[in-house]
Amino acid sequence: MPAIAIVGAGPQLGLAIARTYGTHGYDVALIARNRAKLEDLAGEMAAEDISAAAFPADILDRTALTQALKDAAAHFGGIDVLEYSPVGGLQTVMTTPAATEPADVQHEMDFQLYGAIAATRAVLPAMREAGAGTLLFTTGAGSVDPVPQIANVNAAAAALRNWVINLHKELDGTGVQAAHVAINVSIGTPAVPGFPTAQPEEISPVYWDLHTTKRDQAELVFSL
Repeated sequence: MPAIAIVGAGPQLGLAIARTYGTHGYDVALIARNRAKLEDLAGEMAAEDISAAAFPADILDRTALTQALKDAAAHFGGIDVLEYSPVGGLQTVMTTPAATEPADVQHEMDFQLYGAIAATRAVLPAMREAGAGTLLFTTGAGSVDPVPQIANVNAAAAALRNWVINLHKELDGTGVQAAHVAINVSIGTPAVPGFPTAQPEEISPVYWDLHTTKRDQAELVFSL
């Protein structure tokens, strides 16, 4: 069976993506820091007849992240799709552009860009050898249209977006797809008054589309 690895798997969007792929016959590798929470998610998947397994790793520990993806590939016989969507902003003090110092951006760069690069390097060689595969990366829509209140997070997200779109160009003709998804809504529950909110199940189908029918597309902005 084909397999998807979800880096930053959680009970909202990660779980919805797992269900979307699982119902299409994919095994699911769940990667995040908390083993107990991952095993709970894997249990939910099993109850729905979806094959899933937990591979705990701290995204900031690039050696551990690489090993988790290698372990997942060994367990499932390969990784056909990588989805990268860890949430680092909860540990970051938000800054405006003028107030931002280099240290304000560093954690988000580690979490978003450098983690994505490490994850990609763990799975891309096998995809290139097979001539098939998909790499999907998620940020907020501030990567496209930045918001002054979260300038440091937007800066790292924009760096990731730039790198993914460039990766898409490099992989043209290889059979491997790379795409960026920018989420222009709150997920699950309203976070900002007046800002639109979507349920994870409304968003997750776009990840399947980018893997199947929209493989020539380097970016998709989800909005309502």
